[in-house]
Amino acid sequence: MSQQKIFLKAAWRNLLIANYTCNEEILKKYLPAHTELDTFNGQHLISLVAFQFLETKVLGIKFPFHTNFPEVNLRFYVKYNDKGTWKRGVVFIKEIVPKTMITFVANTFFNENYETMSMAQQVAIKQDAIYANYTWGKANVFSAIADTQKVAMKDGSLEEFITEHYWGYAAIDNKSTNEYAVEHPRWLVHNLRDYTIQTNFEAIYGADFAALNNTQPHSVIMACGSEILVRKGRVISG
Repeated sequence: MSQQKIFLKAAWRNLLIANYTCNEEILKKYLPAHTELDTFNGQHLISLVAFQFLETKVLGIKFPFHTNFPEVNLRFYVKYNDKGTWKRGVVFIKEIVPKTMITFVANTFFNENYETMSMAQQVAIKQDAIYANYTWGKANVFSAIADTQKVAMKDGSLEEFITEHYWGYAAIDNKSTNEYAVEHPRWLVHNLRDYTIQTNFEAIYGADFAALNNTQPHSVIMACGSEILVRKGRVISG
């Protein structure tokens, strides 16, 4: 893993992840320098992810009103050959949060594509079911019902592929990329019973992703999450 200093500590909980197949040529337009597309069973996937960002500390400090909040992002999967070692990571098309300061910090220090919108979250356990509901902007919803029981991911499974990309890559320019490490233990998952997704991909993410408005997800996952840490980035160039 990276030896960079820790920038952020938090907990990511109750992650809803909807995966869609996506045209390879579209994803290549967003590919940072020095990275390659990663695939699962030959398929290029892009994921809509909604989750709770909890107990957040930046450089060891909890900032008032910026500790617990939801995030929704659209991301795809890449890999980077670092002197013969393949690192598996993600690239974000956009990350949505409810706080302008979070947007400023992420975009400034990590070259990410954060945007601030009004958001809400509700997570509750009733009898043997867990209910998670995330809303953002105007009438965008990602909700799900799942078993409260937590189960291990199988080796080589889709769940493993989606959740075990431990690097973030963000383009700086056409020759340079920011790389940062995200560390967390292997997650458990919930068996999903039902879900609802209502969002306008074209309006939020651009015309390249308009087709997702009329596409059923390849798969939907609910991961328990865990405590995580994000290390300071480094520039890959050359």
